[in-house]
Amino acid sequence: MPDGRDAVAIKVLQSLSEVSPEAWNACAGDANPFVRHEFLSALEDSGSATRETGWLGQHLVIEDASGTLAACAPLYLKNHSYGEYVFDWAWADAWRRMGLSYYPKLVTAIPFTPATGPRLLCGPGVDPAGAWAALLEGVKQLAGRRGLSSWHVLFPEPETAAMLEGLGLATRHAVQFHWFNRGYADFDDFLATFASRKRKALRRERRRVAEQGLALRTLTGGEIRPADWATFHRFYQLTYAKRSGHGGYLNRAFFTEVAPRLGDQVVMVLAERDGRDVAGALYFRGADTLYGRYWGCEEEFDCLHFEACYYRGIDYCIAEGIGRFDPGAQGEHKIQRGFEPIHTRSSHWIAEPALADAVAAFTREELDHVESYRREAAKLLPFRAEDAG
Repeated sequence: MPDGRDAVAIKVLQSLSEVSPEAWNACAGDANPFVRHEFLSALEDSGSATRETGWLGQHLVIEDASGTLAACAPLYLKNHSYGEYVFDWAWADAWRRMGLSYYPKLVTAIPFTPATGPRLLCGPGVDPAGAWAALLEGVKQLAGRRGLSSWHVLFPEPETAAMLEGLGLATRHAVQFHWFNRGYADFDDFLATFASRKRKALRRERRRVAEQGLALRTLTGGEIRPADWATFHRFYQLTYAKRSGHGGYLNRAFFTEVAPRLGDQVVMVLAERDGRDVAGALYFRGADTLYGRYWGCEEEFDCLHFEACYYRGIDYCIAEGIGRFDPGAQGEHKIQRGFEPIHTRSSHWIAEPALADAVAAFTREELDHVESYRREAAKLLPFRAEDAG
């Protein structure tokens, strides 16, 4: 690698248990909770992301001449595209029509987590460009040995996507809706940027929650009791079952593992009525971003989802001085509540040259449509003209 620390070994690990938390986290840092050993190992140890669920670990670690971990990346061998939030089923169909197999494929991602963040974790003094080049060579070798179709880096940071594009990967774009803290003193200060009619509508939603006899509380880290985790998992399962016909990607063991491992990076909002919890939302806190990840309820209440998943998150960001709130994928209803459309990215290496050219052409054409959609969505934001943009 160009910093003088030569990559003398690239190893493939099938489990995070093969590397110490201290060594992995020395590269991961603490700015993003999802790339830390605690979160990724909880997915594995709970059985949520394993060979049996279609997420076989192939984590790549790069060691320097002294045997010290210089860089590492979560990597999975997958035989499906569930839990990725970058939709490539049409690509799989194109491979099939050509008599080729799209699966298995390699994916560098955080399972079930459509949140932008670092995807190659570099230790102090390691040059990311050199580490990515070494990683790409390791991926190509692995793909060649196993006859794999492709490698997909999901939700990388913008600078990473640009770097990978320079290494020959195609960049695909999509849109999410994020909230940005522009130094607001409180929620009313944020609402003051809204047009009058939009501001009244949002205040009416918050009042409606209280009118139904609901009280919400926000818990962090050790304040979350084992009973709260059990209750939240029940809400999560019920809501997934209603929406998707199954109990969700994550099991109860995952939630009980995350709590002690991530500490104050975990934030839970619980809604209570008549002394009984009826709904909850789970967030994770990074250095300057709050991530809204899971929601569940056992009863439906008007506007409660907006309050627990969006407005309480905004309250928390303002109180804690957090700059960005990422509430998760999709959801155009977020626009009128002040969440702004932004680009997300994924990077794609395709082994077959003819298909690589086709994917690159597709992503270039798709970008025009994505950007057009982002601009149109931005026109629907609720801000007054003088506060827009």
